[in-house]
Amino acid sequence: MWSCWGAALGAAVSVPVLLLVAAPYIRRYVAGGQCKSTAKLEGKVVIITGANTGIGKETARDLARRGARVIVACRDIAKAEAAASEIRAETGNQQVIVKKLDLADTKSIREFAEKFLEEEKELHILINNAGVMLCPYSKTADGFEMHLGVNHLGHFLLTFLLLERLKQCAPARIVNVSSLAHHGGRIRFHDLHGEKSYNRGLAYCHSKLANVLFTRELARRLQGTKVTANALHPGSVHSDLVRHSFVMMWLWKIFSFFLKTPWEGAQTSVYCAVAEELDSVTGQYFSDCQPAYVSPRGRDDETAKKLWSVSCELLGIQWD
Repeated sequence: MWSCWGAALGAAVSVPVLLLVAAPYIRRYVAGGQCKSTAKLEGKVVIITGANTGIGKETARDLARRGARVIVACRDIAKAEAAASEIRAETGNQQVIVKKLDLADTKSIREFAEKFLEEEKELHILINNAGVMLCPYSKTADGFEMHLGVNHLGHFLLTFLLLERLKQCAPARIVNVSSLAHHGGRIRFHDLHGEKSYNRGLAYCHSKLANVLFTRELARRLQGTKVTANALHPGSVHSDLVRHSFVMMWLWKIFSFFLKTPWEGAQTSVYCAVAEELDSVTGQYFSDCQPAYVSPRGRDDETAKKLWSVSCELLGIQWD
């Protein structure tokens, strides 16, 4: 009997010891790939949406450190100014500029683009990073379901409005932050705005699939322009993206050890923005700084073309 208790006690003690020994290896695996490029970006102009927090802020910090003029495009100006001030102080780069952008309002998107094109003569990198996740059912100022409106249509319109400047400054890059969640998505053309049925988890997946399909079709249309477009999965990152779900926030806290830090999550965004080996790579999807598997729905060219057409119609633009 005592031998059984001894064995049980030994097993109980050995589990935390094993975890302690394994912890560095677990963290190394969770951290994923890192961008090894030492490319400098002096003289380059970058726009990063949603760069006041999370992976967007870390991406802005990295590119500012490389010497870029970084436009922090955010809805919350106070938070954006605080983030920009922190980045300027840390990197010594005073060219970290805040501009107002609300992706849930096409009027704000158009105003942002108009002011940017008036004030800035160049644009070399556009990182469509901002996003919402697990929102209760709601609509944007223009009546679009929130996930679709912010994550896809907002960035679709922004890219459309800035594309000529990117072409003029080519070689240039467009980086779209998607997610592994695109595997669970589908483009429900019969109910794009979730008015017939709505699940906020699936709505997020649908919008991330839209990011992948948009990237695919955009890259096809940009062939020969020296403007590339790539999408990426940043990993499961400990950030406030899950703020709309109490359960997810609770789980994120408990399992934070198994989540990437914002800096780790930003690595693939930085890689897609600066890596020299990607100079002519376009229409691809990356994770952990390497090519990753795209779901069959994410490789459907017909759906990509239809989504492009429907997006133009919804936004009232003509993009041939």
